[in-house]
Amino acid sequence: MLCKLAFGNVRRAGRDYLVYLLTLTLAVTVFYAFNTIALQIDMAGVSEQNPGMGETLGGIISGLTIFLAFVMGFLMVYANNFIMKRRKKEFGLYQVLGMSRGQVARVMTLETVFVSVAALVLGIALGLVLSQLMVFFTASLFKTQISNFRFFVSPSALLMTVGCLAAIFLVTLVFNLRVVARAKVVDLMSASRQNETIKARNPWISAAIFVVGLAAIVVAYVRLLHDGLPYDGQPEGMRVFLITTCIVIVGTILFFFGLSGFLLKVLQGARGLYWRGLNMVTMRQLSAKVNTVSFSMAVIAMILFLAITSVTTGMSLASVMDSTVERGTPVDYTTSIMYYSQKIADEWNADPTISGGEGGVTFAAPTEPVDLMAMSANQTLYADTPDAQPFDLASITGSYVQVDAYDSTPRGADAPLVTLKGLCDAVGMPLPAGTESSDVDTLGLQVISASNYNEYLAFRGMEPLDVAADGYTLLSDMGATVTDVYDAVLEQDVELDVGGFKLHPVQARVNEDASVFVNSMMGMNSGTLVVPDEVLDALDLPPYTSYLLVNYAAGPDDPASDAYLNADRRYNDVTDGAGNIVGGWGTEATRSTTYESVNSMNGLISYLAIYIGFVLVVACAAILTIQQLSGVSDAGKNYRILSELGTSTREIAHSVLTQQTIFFIFPVVVGIAHSAVALSVIVDLIELFGGLTIGGMVGFTALIFVIAYGGYFCVTYLMSKGIVRDAVRARHVG
Repeated sequence: MLCKLAFGNVRRAGRDYLVYLLTLTLAVTVFYAFNTIALQIDMAGVSEQNPGMGETLGGIISGLTIFLAFVMGFLMVYANNFIMKRRKKEFGLYQVLGMSRGQVARVMTLETVFVSVAALVLGIALGLVLSQLMVFFTASLFKTQISNFRFFVSPSALLMTVGCLAAIFLVTLVFNLRVVARAKVVDLMSASRQNETIKARNPWISAAIFVVGLAAIVVAYVRLLHDGLPYDGQPEGMRVFLITTCIVIVGTILFFFGLSGFLLKVLQGARGLYWRGLNMVTMRQLSAKVNTVSFSMAVIAMILFLAITSVTTGMSLASVMDSTVERGTPVDYTTSIMYYSQKIADEWNADPTISGGEGGVTFAAPTEPVDLMAMSANQTLYADTPDAQPFDLASITGSYVQVDAYDSTPRGADAPLVTLKGLCDAVGMPLPAGTESSDVDTLGLQVISASNYNEYLAFRGMEPLDVAADGYTLLSDMGATVTDVYDAVLEQDVELDVGGFKLHPVQARVNEDASVFVNSMMGMNSGTLVVPDEVLDALDLPPYTSYLLVNYAAGPDDPASDAYLNADRRYNDVTDGAGNIVGGWGTEATRSTTYESVNSMNGLISYLAIYIGFVLVVACAAILTIQQLSGVSDAGKNYRILSELGTSTREIAHSVLTQQTIFFIFPVVVGIAHSAVALSVIVDLIELFGGLTIGGMVGFTALIFVIAYGGYFCVTYLMSKGIVRDAVRARHVG
């Protein structure tokens, strides 16, 4: 009997359950489809290039799913509150007719079970379809070919999805049972006549609060643009950033708390507009929701800000890596050595835990660069196995060049001869905000000789550069923030005083293609000064880094050569002729592994950005939908009275549409404003290290909003029109 009653209630209250069912179905669909990523990666052939990618991305997605399930659980509780609010009188009537609270609770439980099962069935069905289609999307992201497509079902993804849905169901059920257990029958029967407590009724107070909130947001924007992001993690920078964050949060809450009163006051000032149609009613209803709407809209605006920023930044970063990897991989293989400074060598020699004390190793600053090709021959393949053998890089090398870079701080000196800060000052160009407390602006440029650079250019098949006896040029493959400074120095013919030598530029712009010394998905050369050999010899600069660039003897991207380099290898100590350890091996990469890393990183970032962005946008849109439907339901009597006074249903629906447009649009506007300011700082900062553009991702982010956010807005209005029609129809029936 109770089961039949619960099933009938779900059918009868289908419209009330629609948003709940839609959101839960979308959650199940997305949870299942994205948690099949491991199978998708295998089927798309990604595992052949990156054997551990499926497990890695699958683990990240699983952890993220649990977090997003908590978000959706909160959302479902909020959605269920709307349903409960509309049905409290019904549950009270059940008790008046003789049903116990336990029986009412069982009816509620069964209703929740029916809706959850329906959402699970629909969501899994849609998830199965979506997961098959996502195989092609996965192959496109990772730039692979689908080798063996087949229909698949993931038991682990199904188990994860069912587990998340069960957790959401239990949380929702607990809240429902609390409502029935604690509420008195008289409260349930009179729920439809209970109104929320309204605070700050005075429109002048609301308008003042709005202005204060807007001012706080502007102050936070100015502070962020001036101070930048505390990327270096210094306590002072973190404290300033935390204060700015608190200001923008408080400002956003006050902004929405006073928004309705501000609009009401502005509209009242335009009396002709205020008394036109139902504008007065519309604004009064907006103002009446100041308590519940202000905080939730502020939270929604902040969540939308996170969604917009994360999706735009993530997808743009992936796009930048994809576009820069070709320039960043000029040869088949690169490796490098980082040399120790005298200060580091002295500190490590004095520390017995590092040097081993008496009879241990000895560290020293090198007097000259080492030969990387010869040094690599001391490495061992398959060490401690029967297959152990010396590493023979020369056996797979067709041509190679070594580039030796020197520290711009002379031996015995405390400051570099040429700094990025000094070049910025010379051309009047500032670095991004937030770098003042770090060493980025004072970091010295590395220096290489003109002859060594011409060896590199010849190796790359480029024309040699004549720097004469007093010339110089600057090299960098970083983003526009750094490169623009160097371009300005060269274009303005800035004379450099390098250790007493007056040098003049021999190029008008930085040649970024001729500035790449290591295979990398993004720029790694933050600044290099090329000087005449005589100048470098006279400056007495210590070696800083040596780069080795190799092309295979068997041809570009030879699989056998790649396999040889990727085999298990023991690296040797980098020593000088006296046996002192003078440096350590730096990054190494083949062209193939760099491209694979870019494809893997792009796929990882894209998946996470889309997953997080879509779920957060759906959560925000669903909260607004539920909030607005609840408001329309509460205002049913008002709409009935308006109808009795002669107002048409069309005019009432237009008033509802105006209110809902404001409620949906304003959080988006504020979220976009927050994102625009934050992204401007993020772009400037990341361009310092490699470049970032967001223009290409604006359309993608907008598409997510149109589909998810706009779809919920349409559902909200259509359902609201139905509620209005029912309220007006009740008047005519009465």
